[in-house]
Amino acid sequence: MIALLKKSGHSRTRDRSLERLPGNLRRLRKERGHTLDQLSLRSGVSRAMISKIERGTAVPTATVLGKLARGLEAGLSRLLGGQLPRRARLITAAEQPVFRDPESGLARRSLSPLFPDRAVDFALNVLPPGREVSFPPHHDGVEEYLYVSKGELRVTVADESFVVKRGSTLFYQANAVHVFKNPTRSAVEFFIVIDGTSA
Repeated sequence: MIALLKKSGHSRTRDRSLERLPGNLRRLRKERGHTLDQLSLRSGVSRAMISKIERGTAVPTATVLGKLARGLEAGLSRLLGGQLPRRARLITAAEQPVFRDPESGLARRSLSPLFPDRAVDFALNVLPPGREVSFPPHHDGVEEYLYVSKGELRVTVADESFVVKRGSTLFYQANAVHVFKNPTRSAVEFFIVIDGTSA
């Protein structure tokens, strides 16, 4: 079972939404015509780990999830959520998939609906004090817009480092390793819009 934000109120609904990961991973892999071995080669994630995630018996880290997304040329929210018909839509907090990285404690909430013909991903992230998380490169063409709404975040993209304080925005091309670090004693909250991910 995917680890979740352990706050009262919506945990049962979040459990249901995150149970989509095994099925989504299997569906996306098959849609792209990849065997377990082929996806393993494309992503750098072991065949055994992919199989465990598809069976729902392993909790992927943010790094593993990022590698799988790159191997499938899909956004993280595409792995965690579900596609919806395009129309005006309200998505309540209880319906937003939340992934918690078991290593860093990063909590990633998918805010945007996922449409089959659109490749924009909007997410709210909360990183605990003193922690950092690293994401592997996305495929070419993916760009990210990051906004810090609370606290201070240090972001490293390839060899460039930035200190992003509350109210500041950072843009970067995400086809390089990008690392988020919280150097403070309080949780940092930041939004990311990812543009250019394929369906």
